[in-house]
Amino acid sequence: MKPIRLPEPPGSPPRGVPDIFEGGVYGVVKRAVIIGNGFPASENQSIGLVRALGLSERQTLYRVTRPRGGINEWMHWLPVSVHKQIYYIIRLISQVLFTSRGSKVQSLTGENGGGVGLASILEADVRSIVTMARGSAEKEGPLLVVACGRDTISIASSIRKLASENVFVVQIQHPRSQLSRFDLVITPQHDYYALTPQAQEQVPKFLRKYITPDEPPNKNVVLTIGALHQVDSAALRSAAIAWHDEFAPLPKPLIVVNIGGPTSRCRYGTDLAKQLTTYLNSVLDSCGSVRISFSRRTPDKVATIVRKELGDLPKVYVWDGEEPNPHMGHLAWADAFIVTADSVSMLSETCSTGKPVYVVGAERCKWKFGEFHKTLRERGLVRPFTGLEDMSESWSYPPLNDTAEAANRVHEALAERGWRLRP
Repeated sequence: MKPIRLPEPPGSPPRGVPDIFEGGVYGVVKRAVIIGNGFPASENQSIGLVRALGLSERQTLYRVTRPRGGINEWMHWLPVSVHKQIYYIIRLISQVLFTSRGSKVQSLTGENGGGVGLASILEADVRSIVTMARGSAEKEGPLLVVACGRDTISIASSIRKLASENVFVVQIQHPRSQLSRFDLVITPQHDYYALTPQAQEQVPKFLRKYITPDEPPNKNVVLTIGALHQVDSAALRSAAIAWHDEFAPLPKPLIVVNIGGPTSRCRYGTDLAKQLTTYLNSVLDSCGSVRISFSRRTPDKVATIVRKELGDLPKVYVWDGEEPNPHMGHLAWADAFIVTADSVSMLSETCSTGKPVYVVGAERCKWKFGEFHKTLRERGLVRPFTGLEDMSESWSYPPLNDTAEAANRVHEALAERGWRLRP
């Protein structure tokens, strides 16, 4: 296999003049706050950007948390603040009813993966973050705020509104609201531009006004092809060393299969699992080793079919989900990837390696996901998996480098404001 030269993470501005001669600490950004929503796919984007900017050692993670479970699953369409108020009222009523009957009061739901209360989690509170940004600006300089996900939008925009002189706010993913509420918006181009007339009909009416058919992006908008992430050359080199003993001895080519789960925009079930296993059986002769991983979203019925059809084959190893997670080792050591079409994040990470990426199930995706797959194919980043491939034949492309390019745009936007990142 021909080695791929990966782009390096963006460097900080060159060292040289001390801060005191460039406006002092007031214009030097040397810390970051990440506003997360508890979902790894979203938080990984923010963490990846902060990593690319060289601020990983000075980052603080806050979370916008919703009550989970029970009746709460019917209220996820509400704004977070309204959802919490309703939930609080329901709990009060429940406590009054159960107490009056002499019954033991029980929690209606577990929140964020357990019985912990909202107060036990580092909550993204606008007032406390704004107070911190203002109070420490003279000593620590301005604060970089990076947020991703629908539930973080109101928090991030409120922080910018109340502490605009002390913060620089980056919102990842299209907020479906006024872009001017943020200093910078980083969003995939398939999420920004209008789609075909047929695809637009699939978009909820209340969102259509935020889709721009011919309008170029605003100055504060950065368009990417895929999702941001933490995979860069340094991370892959570290993973290659860490996983050397497990992956280096495996027969080549090593094929990694990443299986996600159906979404509202990429629907499938056991039919896709059967298609995938049939195609994999067809190419096994040209594979040295096959490693299969499932995501948190993979339905049990899909995983069961894959294990039943492939799990006992000598060339195939199915990860059992136990730690440590081999994902980074797979990215570093694989010679090619086969990925289900449902995850923009998985495809973005694999396409950042410059190695062959085959996609299964893209024909089942619609709306913006269909446009995303079309862009990947047109740029030569992926090919459809048909079961007719000779997996020993390699091909390559310029690695997808969205995170580094977005980080460079953050540098430029800060410079336009007269600020810069810590060297």
